[in-house]
Amino acid sequence: MNKRGQETREHIKKCAADLFARKGFKQVTMKDICVAAGLSRGGLYCHYNSTGQIFQEMINDMMSSQDMESDLKIRQNQSAAAILNELLDRYQNEMEDTGASLSLAIYEFFSSQDMAGGNHALYEQYLISVNTWRKLIQYGMERKEFCQVDIDAVIDLIIFSYQGVRMYGRLVPVDKEIPSRIIRQIKSILIRGD
Repeated sequence: MNKRGQETREHIKKCAADLFARKGFKQVTMKDICVAAGLSRGGLYCHYNSTGQIFQEMINDMMSSQDMESDLKIRQNQSAAAILNELLDRYQNEMEDTGASLSLAIYEFFSSQDMAGGNHALYEQYLISVNTWRKLIQYGMERKEFCQVDIDAVIDLIIFSYQGVRMYGRLVPVDKEIPSRIIRQIKSILIRGD
């Protein structure tokens, strides 16, 4: 695909992400995306066949971007604590910004998929996230920046508290202190105090 085509796809995904965050997955139509992106139906369908295709590509991009970014920083021998702080700052900002959350859209999208037919895309995304966190925590423990911890338990705490606040925050008001407390606790569990 040429540069202009790739730029158009990125523009479409950005516009669609805003719509999905506000309306959820089920309420967004291809027409909505056309209007938001300033494209004709033909222009949009030249790049994507459905809202599902756009959404799946957005999720894949987000997950692989976080994984690649973390891997690069580890290869550059950056501080594990600095990498952790940056990731957790991003998570905290996302937990506090419930209006921009894709959690509801993610739930709607993946709950509508035919899991019996072998489509386990959400689980694959979860495994990418687990792998990213596992590499970082192991790296931090090897560098003696992190405490020796039960890696799986800490990963569960990170992923499920993050997604829980993002989903719950779409349904009821969430005290802004909750993300702060979660992040502080994760840091206190991982980062060595000596």
